[in-house]
Amino acid sequence: MELFEMVAPCLLGVEGLVGEELREMQAAEVRPENGRVFFKGDEHMLARANMGSRYSERILIHLGTFPARTFEELFQGVKALPWERWIGKDDAFPVKGRSLNSKLHSLPDCQSIIKKAVVERLRSKYHVSWFEETGSLHQIQFLIMKDQASLMLDASGAGLHKRGYRQNSTEAPIKETLAAAMIKLARVRSDGNFIDPFCGSGTLLTEAALYALNIAPGLQRRFSAEKWAQVDNRVWQEERNRARDLVKRDATFRATGYDIDPAAVSLALDNARKAGVIAFIKAEKRDIRDFKAEGDYGCVICNPPYGERLLDIQTAQELYGVMGNVFVPQHGWSYSIISPDETFEDCFGRKADKRRKLYNGMIKCQYYQYYTYPRAPKG
Repeated sequence: MELFEMVAPCLLGVEGLVGEELREMQAAEVRPENGRVFFKGDEHMLARANMGSRYSERILIHLGTFPARTFEELFQGVKALPWERWIGKDDAFPVKGRSLNSKLHSLPDCQSIIKKAVVERLRSKYHVSWFEETGSLHQIQFLIMKDQASLMLDASGAGLHKRGYRQNSTEAPIKETLAAAMIKLARVRSDGNFIDPFCGSGTLLTEAALYALNIAPGLQRRFSAEKWAQVDNRVWQEERNRARDLVKRDATFRATGYDIDPAAVSLALDNARKAGVIAFIKAEKRDIRDFKAEGDYGCVICNPPYGERLLDIQTAQELYGVMGNVFVPQHGWSYSIISPDETFEDCFGRKADKRRKLYNGMIKCQYYQYYTYPRAPKG
């Protein structure tokens, strides 16, 4: 099969994780940039990346990038791209996109020019005067940044963070892709003991179980490109079978969630059930003040409520102090907390062993990680 270029947009700060997972999927020429990762592959890679990427926001087919300082340059650049490779004469191909720091800043005008250029290209290939656009959706996306236009086709449809298990959620839930990145950075293991003491609707619990069991996050959902005549349906079935074969069915992973809201606890369990990982998860009502690090080892990851989300800043900072008291340094235990509060370490009472900038939606956060390691064996 021919190789073609794709791009995976992602949250700022997780480009390295996206690049790493794409290489593990055997993608070619992986190239991370700010907020996106370019890579090459065939139709199998297109399906594999959609099903298997935990940290990408979606998978786009990259048709090309070219200078676009005028509408004429934009029109000619778009017209030169091989749209007929992906778009049939009956397919729908709406246009949407963004322009940043560029001379061509009117989005409606850019949309109109791009649409006309694609129509002109397809008209010359299919020898038709009108496109009904009654077929499958081929969403065209464009990004014009610093007078460079990139044209893409959206192969995912709904964002990849929509795994299919979280129809309902508590207030201010964490995005699934960010939750998965936090889990990867905390090195959750397939034999791990994972705890989220602010579990809410259970996103971290479920994502941790999916990761530990190596269950592809998109295994239960569908993607726009599955309806494309240009991609063989057998590719999708083969990749689903491949993903199922990679599941770690002998994993001994266990996850526990706590929350002060009994409705959140019920929701967390319901979402774990929809994701097919309920056998590995339990949850109960418990206040953070009652937290105890029980057992020889454990990995605590949490997204506590904070001033910009649910609590006023003073109450949130008091909560950080409580966490510092109950998250006791103990051999075999680690604690990872995401927060936008730059005073977190002062409130918590200890400097983090490691901190990393991540974005929770549009909110810039720090991911504070505290490690304690098992004692070395005697002798």
